[in-house]
Amino acid sequence: MRTVISHRYGGPEVLEVVELPTPSPGPDQVLVAVRAAALNPVDLAMRDGLMASAIGEPFPLGLGWDIAGTVEAVGDGVDRWVVGDEVVGLRDEFVGPTGAHATHVVLPPDALAPAPRGASAEEAATFPLNTLTASQALDLLGLEPGSSVVVTGAAGGVGDYVVALAAHRGLTVVGVARPADEPDVRANGAAEFVSGTDVGAAVRELLPDGADGLVDAAQVGAPALAAVRDGGHFVAVSDPSEPATERGITVATVHVHHDAEQQAALVRLVEDGTLRLRVADTFALDDVAKAHEAAARPGLRGRVVLTV
Repeated sequence: MRTVISHRYGGPEVLEVVELPTPSPGPDQVLVAVRAAALNPVDLAMRDGLMASAIGEPFPLGLGWDIAGTVEAVGDGVDRWVVGDEVVGLRDEFVGPTGAHATHVVLPPDALAPAPRGASAEEAATFPLNTLTASQALDLLGLEPGSSVVVTGAAGGVGDYVVALAAHRGLTVVGVARPADEPDVRANGAAEFVSGTDVGAAVRELLPDGADGLVDAAQVGAPALAAVRDGGHFVAVSDPSEPATERGITVATVHVHHDAEQQAALVRLVEDGTLRLRVADTFALDDVAKAHEAAARPGLRGRVVLTV
């Protein structure tokens, strides 16, 4: 198989595509032939070494979380999947010598879900990590229908799904993004829209007492707490952006994990049009360095995808 790895931290130039033996699935494992794999901000951060304090230097380092592909083999004890099934999946081991940016990946069966009908492999590869992060962030908020929720980065990869899922759950969504994104964010389910660097002040003009909850997809951090009412709820999408609590606000960070039942439910929401799939650009696996350069462009909407 062919896989993307790096032996040191740095820019896109540190990435290599190498040949390795194709693994065989062990008990309770599934071998997937990858057709497309999304490139996410976490991949750029890991390549750059921005997460070295947490993961050290585990070289060779494989990258990639999201895949869309076809089941090629199953290990003993797997009865959920058969060879030929079209699937999407999340590789959430975080650190390993190979990742999802490869021609093949071995995953546990409950890290997979049926690929959404009517979607291309490139489209399908864009959503496992982002939709699960969004859904699990909203689960952490635990808000009842009719509650208000602010979503920073409402036009981004995670925020886009938080907006749509929050609206689907009956929450009143206030989207925060650049002014040019307002029509798109509202069309995606936001009842209100604000922009600017002072999230708290902008939200308080709409909701003087503050919102019931906030998902900080843009990693604004502590300044965004001002948008939340006393005793409200705040969910960060990364540990470094989790602020200290104040005014009785519950603060948590979402740590995404695979969940077969939840992912299958999200696939159904893709199929019925509740969730959209956005491909910003596609590159062949051998052009992974160019793909990383493209994924670093400011204001990117959708995901860059590697095709195999």
